[in-house]
Amino acid sequence: MLKDHAKIIHAIAASDEIVGRKKLQKMIYIAKKINYPFHEKFAFHFYGPYSEELTLRIEELCNMGFLNEIKEKKGGYYQYRYTLTESGTEFLELNKVNMPHLKDCLVDMNGQSARFLELVSTVLYFEDLPKEEVKEKIFTLKSKQRYTEEEINQAYYYIDTLNTKAAILS
Repeated sequence: MLKDHAKIIHAIAASDEIVGRKKLQKMIYIAKKINYPFHEKFAFHFYGPYSEELTLRIEELCNMGFLNEIKEKKGGYYQYRYTLTESGTEFLELNKVNMPHLKDCLVDMNGQSARFLELVSTVLYFEDLPKEEVKEKIFTLKSKQRYTEEEINQAYYYIDTLNTKAAILS
């Protein structure tokens, strides 16, 4: 059980800080899809793939004192900022996680907007479909986001880049 918790702590430690619950969800989902061993189950939700398991694990890690969750008011909504605590660092030292070069992929993802990661994770969620069907799904399911064909093509390119990075660095 705690091995999966350690992987989440490792991911946040590798990223230094992750701002936004949606971004955290998308980063873990994308890492899972590029073959890093995250075991949380994801289902399609309002903002793309979402894991209730991941939400609960984050909550448990905060309650155990391994993660800091800082709630900030941003305009008309709240934003959450996640960092590792000293206890989290000690826990990680005792529970080594072997995910070579995950940091490179996560740092790259952390530099992207949550909106773009939502698109990337949605493309990955429907990866078994032909590209044209994926585009149609995005235009239908994500109409409020107003993604363009160019952004969808950028998402496909970004996925290829991450897969190459993960394969080269492994």
